[in-house]
Amino acid sequence: MSRDRGPRRLRRLDRSALIAASLTALSLTASGCVVVHGEKEVLPSATKAEAAKALQQFTAAYNKADKAYDSSLDADHVTGAFGAIDEARLKAGKAVSPDGNAAHAPLELSDAKFTIPKKAGWPRWFVADAAANKGGSARWVFVFSRDSLADPWEAAYLTLLAPDDVPQFKTDKDGWAEAVPANSTELAVAPEDLSKDYVTYLKDGGDTFAGGRHTSAWRTERSQKAERPGLVRQYIDEPLTSGDYQPLALRTKDGGALVFFTTRHYEKETAHTGAAVPTPGKGVLALTNGEIKQSLTMEFVSTEVALDPKGSGKVKVIGRIQGMTSAKGE
Repeated sequence: MSRDRGPRRLRRLDRSALIAASLTALSLTASGCVVVHGEKEVLPSATKAEAAKALQQFTAAYNKADKAYDSSLDADHVTGAFGAIDEARLKAGKAVSPDGNAAHAPLELSDAKFTIPKKAGWPRWFVADAAANKGGSARWVFVFSRDSLADPWEAAYLTLLAPDDVPQFKTDKDGWAEAVPANSTELAVAPEDLSKDYVTYLKDGGDTFAGGRHTSAWRTERSQKAERPGLVRQYIDEPLTSGDYQPLALRTKDGGALVFFTTRHYEKETAHTGAAVPTPGKGVLALTNGEIKQSLTMEFVSTEVALDPKGSGKVKVIGRIQGMTSAKGE
């Protein structure tokens, strides 16, 4: 199926070059021009002005790509899970409407707020949340990251949250946030384990996650769809944790963390003997390899955002965006 989108210097679906640790000159103070050498210094990931510019550049590129259904137009501004979903969406759109998106309405973001952690090493990243002219009253919550000073800021995660679901973040006296290490033992679940634990929960259940739309309700929905007259559905779930899919976590005011993580899901539809798999539309066919005879396996990438409590307790998945990225007919 689709390949992992590695670090972004080689671009798009299979960029695998890791940025080597090296001495760099880095100036990231809100005012002045303080130069710090090395990658062990704890510094803000960006200035507020740089974050605002990154969001503005992303929005302009995203709108151009959406209007033309051309992923090359925003390829330098997206990565990771969001990049994989966006690229597949544009490819499918192009297949349905070769001349571009006749229904295009530019995305307009306003009231943007930036939460920028102080941290050492790469990747550097920050969270932006904004109101939008799409999605009702939901806040559009992005994570932008980059692997070196030479790289552009790219949107790695996107989720839509109700305004009341966006938590308050812990900040220092200068307003900088705190990044939580992926292997932190201070939380109910270490951020690096959330993807693995989530797919285990989807298969077997358990008490790691609080019930809700993206946990217990989704498990129920899938079990109800598992077998229908003439058709069987099978589900396989996989964690995604490396490269641009790595989890990113911000300390919340209550001591817990807001964690962004990624999973991959396969849904296989197999027709009984004498029956046929429902014929998919042009958009799905554009992402499909092989001939659909008796089965169709669809691959989805899903981005989740969760509230991971301090100490113990259940993790609450408060947002999830999923997109089909490829399919295989057999």
